Order: sequence, then C-alpha cells, then structure tokens
Amino acid sequence: MSGTLVLVRHGQSEWNLKNLFTGWRDPDLTEQGTREAIAAGTKLAAQGLRFDTAFTSSLKRAQDTCALILGELKQDALPTVRHQALNERDYGDLSGLNKDDARAKWGEEQVHIWRRSYDVPPPGGESLRDTGARVWPYYLHDIQPHVLRGETVLVAAHGNSLRALIMALDGLSGEEVVSMELGTGVPILYRLNADSTVASKEVL
Repeated sequence: MSGTLVLVRHGQSEWNLKNLFTGWRDPDLTEQGTREAIAAGTKLAAQGLRFDTAFTSSLKRAQDTCALILGELKQDALPTVRHQALNERDYGDLSGLNKDDARAKWGEEQVHIWRRSYDVPPPGGESLRDTGARVWPYYLHDIQPHVLRGETVLVAAHGNSLRALIMALDGLSGEEVVSMELGTGVPILYRLNADSTVASKEVL
C-alpha cells in the first residue's frame, strides 16, 4: 500500500446558503461552514492523521476550510499549494444567480441539464467534463506523486472539482458522477496502492 489522500469539500459558503450559483466567484464561509471545517479537522485528528502536504483552490472558501482543518490538527505551518486547477466548475452566465431565478429565465428542464449533465456547459461556463479536463492532469502531475511516495495528502476543494477527481479514482461513468452528492465539510479518505489504484475508501 502507498499513501493516503483525503478530499474535503469546503464548508457551507454564503452563496450556498442563499442558493446562488457560485462557480469562480469568491464568497466567504458562513458560521456553519466554519463549524463544518473545524468538525472535519476534529474527525481527521481522531483518525490519527498527520498531513505531509496540502492542496487547495484559488478560492477563499476552500482555502479557509483547508486552514481550519490544519488548525485543528495543529499543523498551521504545513506547506499548502493553491491552484486554480482545483477551482469549482465555472458556471459562466449562471454565476451569482439564484437557482430559482435561473429556472424562471431559462426553464427548469434547461437548468437541470446544465446542472446535472456531464458534458453540457451553461452559457459561458464549464461542463463537469471541462472541469475534469483541468483537474485530472493537475492531480496526476502534482498531487498523485506525493501519495505514491507514501505521504498523507489533503485536498480541500469544491463539489464539482472533487466530483471530477472521484470519478477518476472510483471509475465512475458520466451518468454516475453527476448524481453523486458531496456534503460540505465531509472528509473522504482514500488509501492508494503503489500502482495508484484505490485500496480503500472511507467517508468520515
């Protein structure tokens, strides 16, 4: 067996609370989101985990989640790499809109297709496949080598960037991955084999 990879979707953001399409916009965590991130750190500490390195996106809701988790582990000084390859899916023209307002403008069926299809992007934005096209190479080149060296690695990111990563790790189809829900602040712990395949997966 090789190393350990922990994936955590950021805690609830202000725009999650307001039911807005967020994408690359940069709202803060809510008080609940802060509590969720701290709770994630507590769960990871209870597992006896110590991280060797951490990765997060260029958006502060993920960065703050990462910092709060590391704070609970007393690892505030841990080197953390920030990169927009791990950013949330770009929702384009939907960004900043209330989801109900978007349905009123474009129709429920069309908005559902944009949200839940694998390869149909919203106007000016990314599909989940497009998101994966930047997440997968970054994972293979920058993150996976640390895990295969036997390190324990934290990735604090977003619902869709993590969906794309989980799709590759779990071997899911486009139809399977879009129906998968990721809770905010819920750690997913993977242990990888030396050949990069998944030895075990646990949702904490």
